Amino acid sequence: MKILLPLLLVLTVISTASGQIANDNTFDVNIDGKPYHTQPRRIRIGNYWWVTANSIKPDRSLRIWLGSYNNNKDIIETGTYLVVDADSPDTKENRKKVQESATYKGVAVIKYVEETREPRMEYHVGKSQNNNETITVTTGADGSLEATFTSSLAGSYWKEKGSATVFGGMGRLINKMEDKAITKTTGYDSSIDPEGNGYKKQDKTDMINLSNGKFKLKMN
Repeated sequence: MKILLPLLLVLTVISTASGQIANDNTFDVNIDGKPYHTQPRRIRIGNYWWVTANSIKPDRSLRIWLGSYNNNKDIIETGTYLVVDADSPDTKENRKKVQESATYKGVAVIKYVEETREPRMEYHVGKSQNNNETITVTTGADGSLEATFTSSLAGSYWKEKGSATVFGGMGRLINKMEDKAITKTTGYDSSIDPEGNGYKKQDKTDMINLSNGKFKLKMN
């Protein structure tokens, strides 16, 4: 009963929540040819901006990091950003390529996570690579930050480990449902990454193609 009650409370939150907190931001992209639209959020950490675009049913998160080596301002600089390997973005080679080039303002990383079996039992993950792709950032007429991008992500598949399912038990299930509720009500992803979280990477790989990507963030 002690375990059942919190689970029922979480299920109630999920079923009664009215949706994400609304904002005026927009995010549109075709993922393997299928349109994906949501309202993104933004976070600033040091010289890096994090744009996170999330949705539920299934849980999906597309995150873009924009970073500048020469900018300490509160807003990201407009211009062209070099898309780099999501696992090794801040390397000496990338830093040198950006700083010695008149083309790039900084580096960008793209990561996509999609729940393929509920509740968060299996995932499809895509990560940007060093493919000389770019993200172009501009300022809109209303002062908003706008960007366009196209990218081919290295895809991988993840499955929850049997040991994590067994030993995590009802507590792990409750945590998953709570994370789903947080994503639904706030628009921010919550513990959606499978890596290092009780999941095993499968042998299957593929490519995830992002096309006609664009987002708009209100800056005030």
